Amino acid sequence: MANTSDAKPNGAPRGSTVKHIETELMNDIAAGALAPGERLDEVKLTERFGVSRTPVREALSRLVAQGILIPGEKRGVRVAQYTREELSQVFEAMHEIEAACARIAAQRLSLLARVEIEAAQAACIAAAEIGERSAYQRANEDLHEAIYRATGNPYMAELASEFRRRTGPFRAKKFATKADLVASAQSHEKLIASIFSEDSDEASNGMRAHMAVSFRQTLAAN
Repeated sequence: MANTSDAKPNGAPRGSTVKHIETELMNDIAAGALAPGERLDEVKLTERFGVSRTPVREALSRLVAQGILIPGEKRGVRVAQYTREELSQVFEAMHEIEAACARIAAQRLSLLARVEIEAAQAACIAAAEIGERSAYQRANEDLHEAIYRATGNPYMAELASEFRRRTGPFRAKKFATKADLVASAQSHEKLIASIFSEDSDEASNGMRAHMAVSFRQTLAAN
């Protein structure tokens, strides 16, 4: 039987429980585990997280306020959907912030940041080689998040992360086959090399090229 208290099994207060649910759902959306327009079932979420409906509803309300979820029929919520024009506009903004993150990461690259980026890329390669789509998508998100952290600017990192969460369900559709995963993982090598060069212009241009390809593939798949 699910624990229907307002705290997680470890006794954490409701505020942290809400944040935990919010983060898990954002990760699912960013990795494409939840598709554009997909309805979120409150009952299933209470069972998944072992809580009452109150923290689930609070987490969903937070995501609606961020535009990641949208209100649906009968007080339900769905993953946000975009027209091709809207998706183009989101990607345009995302393109700029990702390029800025790469530029600053190259300038401030630390040993820890380098190790985190390399580890995320290793996970991408491992998942691609065995055709694990879900694992690859999460590793791909981890790679970009590692680049954001490498900027040393949490405000910029959060802004970049928001764009990835918004576009996650759309980008996920471009990974239809194992060959798609392998090609994506291979494309990271040039991007990472540009950042590791510590040349800010090279890093920015490398990310712009990477994002341009991603956008074309995403549009083709949606």
